[in-house]
Amino acid sequence: MTETIMEHMHKDLETLKRDIALIKHILTEEGELTKEAKKRLDKARKIPNSKYVKL
Repeated sequence: MTETIMEHMHKDLETLKRDIALIKHILTEEGELTKEAKKRLDKARKIPNSKYVKL
């Protein structure tokens, strides 16, 4: 591969690494669901699978 392509791929990989690090940080910091999120989750769990549209 040419050096230009390798440099571009390196930049893309560095961007991906930063993005993944940010996502991991958010996931570890956000340990608890909000009351609203818990309420929505409970409501969604009560819906039977037959009510969902099949893909």
